[in-house]
Amino acid sequence: MTVDALTRTDAVSEEAATEAPVDSTPQAETTSETTEAPAEANAETPEASSTPETPAEEATAESPKPKRGRPKVATTAKKTRTVELTLTVTGTADGEWQAELKNGAKWVAKGLEIPAAAVSRAAKELHADLSGPIDEVINAARELQAAKVAQLEAELEKAKLALAELDA
Repeated sequence: MTVDALTRTDAVSEEAATEAPVDSTPQAETTSETTEAPAEANAETPEASSTPETPAEEATAESPKPKRGRPKVATTAKKTRTVELTLTVTGTADGEWQAELKNGAKWVAKGLEIPAAAVSRAAKELHADLSGPIDEVINAARELQAAKVAQLEAELEKAKLALAELDA
C-alpha cells in the first residue's frame, strides 16, 4: 500500500466519525424511535439473519467440495483375511488319540496318531476350560488301562504257575 492510500482511508474514517454524532432530531423523538426501532429490528433481524444463512447452509450441505481420490463405499468385507483351519482331535476309551486338520474344504492331514500326553499339554496351553474335560477323559482311559494291566498281570501269574506245575 502507498502512503496516499493509507491517508485516504484515515480521512474517510475521520469523516464518518464526525458525521455520526451529529443528530438533528430532538431528544424526545429519539427515545420513542429507539423503543420502536429495536422492536422492528428484532422482528426483521431473525428474518434477515435466517434468510442469508439458510441458503449458505443449504449450499454447503447440498454441494460439499468433492474430495480427492476414490469415493468411500460401505463394504461388509473385513480388512484382514481370516484363515479357516479345523483341527479335530478324537480319543477312544483305550487312550488312543488321533488328529485331523482341514483347511476350508481341503484335508491337510487325516488320522494322525498322537500321544495322550501331547493332547493334555495342548489343551492346557489353549485354555483352562478345554483342559478340564480332556483331562477327565484321559484319566478315565488311564484307569481303564490300569485295570487291564492288573487283569493281564493276574493272567500272567496264572500262566507262570501252570508252567511251573508242568515243569515239576
